Parts: sequence; C-alpha cells; structure tokens
Amino acid sequence: MSRADAPRNTLASATSPYLRQHADNPVHWQQWTPDALALAAARDVPILLSIGYAACHWCHVMAHESFEDADVAAAMNADFVCIKVDREERPDLDAVYMNATVALTGQGGWPMTCFLTPDGRPFFCGTYYPKPSFLELLAAVSETWRTRRGEVEEASDHISDELRTMASGLPGGGPAVAPGVCDDAVAAVLNDEDVVNGGFANAPGGAPKFPPSALLEALLRNHERTGADAPLATVARTGQAMARGGLYDQLAGGFARYSVDAFWVVPHFEKMLYDNAQLLRVYAHWARRTRNQLAHRIADGTARFMLDELRRDGMFVSSLDADAAGEEGLTYVWTPGQLREVLGESDGRWAAELFSVSRDGTFEGGASVLQLRGDPDDTARFERVRTALLAARSLRPQPARDDKVVTAWNGLAVTALAEAGIGLGRGEYVDAALLCARRILDLHLVSGRLRRSSLGGVVGDSVAILEDHAALATGLLTLHQATGERSWLDNATGLLDLALDHFADPDHEGRWYDVADDAEQLLLRPADPIDGATPAGASLVAEALQLAAHLVPADRAQRYAAAAEATLAGATVLLARSPRAGGHWLAVAEAAVRGPIQIAVACDPAASELLDAARRLAPGGAVVVGGAVDSSELLIDRPRVDGADAAYVCRGRTCDLPVTTVADLAAALERPV
Repeated sequence: MSRADAPRNTLASATSPYLRQHADNPVHWQQWTPDALALAAARDVPILLSIGYAACHWCHVMAHESFEDADVAAAMNADFVCIKVDREERPDLDAVYMNATVALTGQGGWPMTCFLTPDGRPFFCGTYYPKPSFLELLAAVSETWRTRRGEVEEASDHISDELRTMASGLPGGGPAVAPGVCDDAVAAVLNDEDVVNGGFANAPGGAPKFPPSALLEALLRNHERTGADAPLATVARTGQAMARGGLYDQLAGGFARYSVDAFWVVPHFEKMLYDNAQLLRVYAHWARRTRNQLAHRIADGTARFMLDELRRDGMFVSSLDADAAGEEGLTYVWTPGQLREVLGESDGRWAAELFSVSRDGTFEGGASVLQLRGDPDDTARFERVRTALLAARSLRPQPARDDKVVTAWNGLAVTALAEAGIGLGRGEYVDAALLCARRILDLHLVSGRLRRSSLGGVVGDSVAILEDHAALATGLLTLHQATGERSWLDNATGLLDLALDHFADPDHEGRWYDVADDAEQLLLRPADPIDGATPAGASLVAEALQLAAHLVPADRAQRYAAAAEATLAGATVLLARSPRAGGHWLAVAEAAVRGPIQIAVACDPAASELLDAARRLAPGGAVVVGGAVDSSELLIDRPRVDGADAAYVCRGRTCDLPVTTVADLAAALERPV
C-alpha cells in the first residue's frame, strides 16, 4: 500500500470527545482498530500511538504545538500510522502501554507517546514532547526503523516479555483478612500524614497532592470499628484542608483533580466525575458520622456540582477541562480589582480578605485561586457575594466538558448520591441516583453485555472492563437497600455473575483480570490491583461481592461470599507492604472484619424512625434493609416486636437480640471490634 492510499483523519466519527478534538488535525489519525494495525503492517511502518484524555492540560499543549502543525503532521503521516486513543474509553490499552512507558522511562503520564511495531509491541515510549524535540524524535525513530530494524525487533520482543512477566496481579491464596491487618495498615497510613497541611505527600517537597478519597473512607470505617480518635482526626485535618483551599470551588462546589502545591492552594483545574463522586461519599459519611457542618456543606456543594454541571440526560459526563480559551484556570481565578469591579468597594474588600485574594496573588499574573480558610461572619452577605461572583464568572470563557458517559464512574456516582441522600435526608440525591442507574442499564447493557461508555445517547463499541461491572453493581446494590426494589438486586447480581464468569482468574482463586476473557487480545491481559485515582477493579468487585452475599438467597450467597473472601485475602500483602496504594481495599477490609454489619429493620419503610436511624448510624460498608417480614433475605423470620418496629443487628452469622429504640440501636452499633 502506498502512502497515498493511507486513509486520512477518521476521528470525526468517534464516540469520544477527546478523539473528536483531534478530528481537524492535519495528522491522519486513526482509531485503534484491526484495520489500523493492518494498515501499519501493509505499509511496513511503525505505529505512533498517542494516548490522552479530554481534560488533560498537557495533552492540549502538545496538540497545539505539534498535532496542529503542518510540518509535524507531514513527518508523522509520512513514516507512521498514527493512532489516537482516549485512555478513559480504552483503559485496557492505556494500562498496557503505560506499563511500558514506566518500565522504559521510570515515569508515566499523559499525553503518552509510544512507538510500536505493527503488531503492537512497544520499542520506544515517552510522554509530552515539545515540537522541536518531537520532530527530532520522529526523524530518529524513522531512521532507526529503516536502518536498524533487527535491533528494533529484538528490543520490542524483550520489552514485551518483561511486561508479560510483570503483569501478575495479586498473588492470591493469602490468609483471611483480620482486624490486625487493618490496624497495621491504618497505623502505617497515619504515619505518612502531613499533619500540618493535611493529606499525604506524594513527592519530595510534599507536592503534588491528590485527594486521598478511598483512604479517608477507610479511616472513617476504622474509627467506627475501633473507636480510635487518630483516624478520625486525620479525616478532619485532610477534609478541612481540601475543602477550605483552592482544590474546592468555593463558588460553585466540586473538587479539582489535584493540588500543585503542598497547601491545597492552587489546583490543576480539571474537575473529574470520579473524584467528585468519591469525595461526595467521604464527606457525606463524615457528616453523617460526626454532624460536622463543614462536611455537610461540602457534601451538599459537591452533589449540587455533579447535578448542575455534570448531569446530562440523567447520567453523568466525565469531566470539565483545566483550560478555557486555551488558558489554564482562566475561568476560576481573581484579582482584587476584579472582585471590586463586580462587588463594589466594600464587598470587594471584604471578599478579598475572606477568599485570600491578595495583590501578589497565588496563581499566575497576580491572580488568586479562591480559598475560604474561615467561615464568614455574615452568611447572608457571603451568599450575596458568592452569587454575584458566580454570575460574573459565568460570562467568562468556560472550560470544555467531556460529555462521554463512563459506566464505572456513573456507578461511583450512583453509590455516592444514594448514600448521601439517605444519610443526609436529601431525597433528590436518591432520585438522581435512581434515574442515572436506569439510564445506564438501558443504554450501556447491550445484548446482555455491558459497554464502557456512550456519547450523546449513542453507546460506544468498547466493552466494559472489571471496574465497570463492579462499580455499577455496588451502585445497584445500594439502590436495592434504599428502595427495596428487587430489580436492582437482580441487575447487580447479573453483573457480578458476568464478572465471575469472564474476569476471575480460573487458575488462581481470588485473582482478577481487568479485561474479559473474550475481549480483544492485547499484548498482555491487564490485571492491576493498585487503587489509583479510581479504585482497582478487583477492590471494587470485592466490595460488590461482599454486599451481594448478604442480600441474595443462601443458595447463591456462598458463591459471592467465597469470592469476596478470597479476593480480600489476596490483598493482605498489598495492605501490609503499601497500604496507601490500597485505600479502597482497606475500606472493604474494614467492613469485612466487622461481619460486615447487617441491619434488618422490620417496619413500614415509608414511615419508620428506626429505619431512618439505622441508615444514619450504620457504619461504612454495612448492609441495611427495611420492610415487612420476609420482604428481604435479611428479614426472613424477623418480625416486629410487640407491634413495634424492630432492628436486628448481625455481624457475619452472629446476630444480636432485636432492639426497638434508636438509643438501643446506637448502642448495639457502637460495640468495637
């Protein structure tokens, strides 16, 4: 095939907004398809694989510098088949080639730039390259491919063999998780805390800092189990620091991706659904546990941000960009003069002091990111100022939105909204979770199998991975507990059965692959057990299996319980060696060592003070159901007592005597383990 025969840019038909952002590039971008790989083989040229995502600032920079440049595009088109991948749509490809990038360079990130043989073996990888360096790299790789082909083939074989050796997942077959494992992991986590600024350092100098959502949930559960003060104090320090700094949008709610400094002042401005869903769960749990007013306010603000800015057709889209009009943070930062221009002299000076906006600024060009280090002394004035600033901000250039709907992240949102709505008495949040779950099932479940994502009501071709099945299943199980509707339980167990049939390692009990056994065969089959920005698929499925085991009939419960126990047992080595890399594992383990706790309330679920209290008082990871006797597996042979609503508290297979008052229920749940 001649170069003239090569297809031109084909990204306009993609179901990924990130790919569509590159549809007008002069680069002849292809999507990852068998035809694209065959084209590279037919032309006998390497594949240039570029992986990124829509909210990625440096992805935009490289696009403007290189992919929109005619000279760079000419070099790319002449000597390579160029393939563009959205990491959020194809996390399997991202996992394979990120492992290669880290192995070859010692670090990873996006945009990811990899050079592959036509059959997908990597031989050179990197991340962002400025235009001059990128042109030099293109020329060098092309020359090496033409003149030293044998060395390229040998290197790609060696790299591929090493990657397959590394892709082992957790060992499996470990001892059952026990309280001591959790306590030791929590002690190690607390030892890493930045007690001055909150959070946990990720690099020398303490920055950048990412929101440790899963770890905070685990610490709350540890406090609930043990009664220890230290885990709750860490949650409070970190929760306050994130909420009062620039990471949280003080005008519209919602959290940015991470802080570029150690003090939570300046964020990297993109806002991701998965961060906000996980943080909503944490702040709602913290508020429910302690009645902390800041936690309650931030939970409400985060939920409102999700509903107002990320909801489309009942489902939740992926992210808001870091940039607006090509400038990072343009929408969000303020100078003292801009505050006075909008608010007038008096309110402008008051707002500058309240939001820590100074003449020197905390961001570029003397501008500041809004912080709220103390509560305003005049709440009515604060609300007037906030509303005026938000209205003025809406007239500025706005960040682009990635309207792609990802199954797993919507599952996280369903769980968080349902828990927040039930625990904080916000029925509209539960309603939003119910609608989202219905829409996802209607659109993303195709011929009995789950898809990864959709755009504008059109489902994509990418098949769902383990995290999609597990996160959605947990959300559906949460809705089943909230509503008592059997359909949510049936749909959840259907997803878990698919996961057990297609993602579980048949040779090692408790180990999981991230991609199905009948999905596209890549260079290797990813099986990453590490909790990152989102929980690992394996830790998510452990949570879902653990919940389901106590909600289904006994003849099915054993399969789920055994799989959950084996999965958690495999994670004990991770919790012992690197607990900060296993935040969600630790949260699930904390629930497991308590039984998990099950609370069954025999009552009229529409009007039961005892059921409301059970939902408010239940520790994280507990199972709570309410209704008439026999309406749930947990309510079989558990009636009201002398005509009064009765709560039955069980830990594993051991149950207390029923209680009929909120005070007695609270006392039963406070017993430490």
